[in-house]
Parts: sequence; structure tokens; C-alpha cells
Amino acid sequence: MKIECVKSKITDLVSKIEKISGKNQNLPILSCLLLKVENGNLFINATNLDLGVKGSFPVRVFMEGRVAVPAGVLGGFLSQLPDGGNILFEIVGGNLVVSTKHTKTIIKTLNSDEFPTIPEAGEGSAVTLPSQDFVKGLQSVWYSSTTSSMKPELASVCVYGGHKEVVFVATDSFRLAEKKVLVKKPADFQNILIPFKNVVDIIRVFDGYKGDLEIMVGKNQVSFSGSGLYVVSRIVEGTFPDYQQIMPQEFKTEVVLLKQDLVSALKISNIFSGSFHQTGFKMIPAKKVFEVTSESAHVGKNTIQFDAVLKGEELMINFNHRYIIDCFQSIPSDSIMLGFNGIHKPLVLRGVGDKSFTYLVMPMNK
Repeated sequence: MKIECVKSKITDLVSKIEKISGKNQNLPILSCLLLKVENGNLFINATNLDLGVKGSFPVRVFMEGRVAVPAGVLGGFLSQLPDGGNILFEIVGGNLVVSTKHTKTIIKTLNSDEFPTIPEAGEGSAVTLPSQDFVKGLQSVWYSSTTSSMKPELASVCVYGGHKEVVFVATDSFRLAEKKVLVKKPADFQNILIPFKNVVDIIRVFDGYKGDLEIMVGKNQVSFSGSGLYVVSRIVEGTFPDYQQIMPQEFKTEVVLLKQDLVSALKISNIFSGSFHQTGFKMIPAKKVFEVTSESAHVGKNTIQFDAVLKGEELMINFNHRYIIDCFQSIPSDSIMLGFNGIHKPLVLRGVGDKSFTYLVMPMNK
């Protein structure tokens, strides 16, 4: 194998996929990237057996071939090279020799024949959407997943198709986030559960990628493919909660206020709320009062009142303020709506004028 390529192209691709490589003492090949040259392109593969990725771009080819190199070594080396210029890669004596205008580096390799094949998702339902809409869908909800392996169906992001929309949902049973993304054609496929740890890698791979992605849903796997990028993930076996039955259609108490006002108040609550992160909301619509209170026996007490638009019934209710703060990254609107249905029902948050994102938080009973 001998090729020449633009430094920025291989550095960008390797930086996106190197962390997918697994650390397995029994299978050291999983800690490698497979570099394969054929038909005028360099293909770079990475896998941890749970998630696989293939990236490619055109290069100047002197000789085709393939080599497996440690992902951390190649990624770390490329990231430290000066920007600009071309890089020459060549296999010499079983090692990978990397040459630039001012450097020459020899990297030890492993047997490329041991590198696993990246699987195809197979025949199934397919839908196409802009890559950044796909990334936004995952980014809007992934933080609501649990990280516990006790309930794999909750340690995942659920994705399903509707009438000209793709829906992304995640929950840890204490809060739930739902994001709807419009598509040009009907997206008719049932729930697929993408493992939480894979979602983080998928976001990193496609973040900043321009172009459309085709989602292909197979029996046990789902793939995401675009020009020069292909990712395939295992699908979690299990049933995602039927959350639609707890999504309220109307509210007994509603509050509309500036998002930044609530963000600032909840950050202050973090100082005074104690180890349980409990923050109280008090609403008196007749007096136009919306109040946020936090208190700790060891620190003190803080109360903030807001200018807000309120309607409905009076209510006092407590929440874990950290759960609420998490969702603001998914709400671009300057103003937000808070909807309540009593002390035992979830709080609903949405951006004013934006029904594409909905966030539910269960109250604290203590």
C-alpha cells in the first residue's frame, strides 16, 4: 500500500471515528483502524462489535493494499502535525511509514486479516433526511436516557417513523424528551432502540457532516449512510414504554416566561437546594406570581419572583432542578411554556411557538 492524501481529510475522519475502536485484551485488533485502499479511495474502518463505521475519500494511489494500525497512535500523531500539506502513507516491512515534508514516522501494525467485517443492516424500511436534522434529533433527547444497564430499553434512544416525520424519544423514567423532525416522505417504521453509548458516537461521527442520510432499519441492526460515511449499530432488544398515554393535551396551570430568567434562577437554586437538588415552584395566577424557591439547612434559602404570564389554578410543586436545566439545550426559543396538571403529574416544557420538542419531568414528592 502506498498513497498520498490531504492531511486535513484524514485527520478529520480519524478524529471522528477513532474513539469507536474498542479496548479488548482478548481482541487487540479492535483497538485498531483498518486502512484499505482500492478504486482510488482510502477506506477507514472502526468497530467495537456493537457499532461499526466506514469512512472514505479520494486519494492519490501508487499501490493498493490494507493495514491495521492502533487507533490511538494514529489519531494522536495526526492531531499533532501542523495544518496543511499532504501526507504519504506506505507499508514497508510490515510497518506503516508516514511521511510529511519535515517528518518520517514508523507505526507498528497488526494483522489486518483479523479485522472484523463491518456488517450491513440488510433489507428493511428506509427513510432519508438531512444529516443535521438527524443529529439534532439525537442531541435533543439523548441526555434523558439512563446510563444503567439494568434496563437496556431505557439506556437507549427510541426512534420511529410517523406521517412525514421521524420521532426521537428518550427517558430514564424520571424525565422524558421527545423531538419530531419533518421528512419529505412518509417514514413508516416501528420503534428502534439505539444503545445510549452508540448514540454518543453516532452524533460525533455525523456532527458537521453536510448532506442527506439514509436510515435503513434491518432485523437486528440499523444503518446510517451518506456520501463517504456509513455507520451501523446494534438494535436493543426490548419494548420502549408507551409514553403517549402520559403526554397531556391540556393543562390546569400554564406559565410563559423568558427562558434565560428560569435558567438563571435554577443555577442559583443549585447553590441552595442541598443534596437532593429540590426546587419549589409556586404559581398564583390571580396575583400574577411565579416563584422559584430553594432551601438548605446548611446553606440558607433563596426565593426569586418572575415577570410571567400565568393562567389556571394555584399550585405549589417541587422538582429536581437539574432535570429541568438539562432540557434548555434543546429549546432554541427565547420564551418557554410550563404546563402543570397538579402535584402528582409531570411538568411539561416547550418552546413558545415550537411543538417539535416536548420535555416531561416528574415532581419530587418530598
